[in-house]
Amino acid sequence: MEYITVRQAAVKWGISERRIHKLCQDNRIDGQMRFSDVWMIPANAEKPFDRRLKNTPPIRKPNRTEGKQDE
Repeated sequence: MEYITVRQAAVKWGISERRIHKLCQDNRIDGQMRFSDVWMIPANAEKPFDRRLKNTPPIRKPNRTEGKQDE
């Protein structure tokens, strides 16, 4: 099995190295291993779902013309 570094995973998934470290600490990446102070992530690992995001519709902001009365 091939492994990649935290930096390589951050580039691959488009997130910060700090976020990769946190995902590893929380055991959210399948197959990750730690050697001393270095995290090794399987090259074929999937990016974990971001539980911080919710599936809510965007907040609709009223237009400037809405709510104004015709003069």
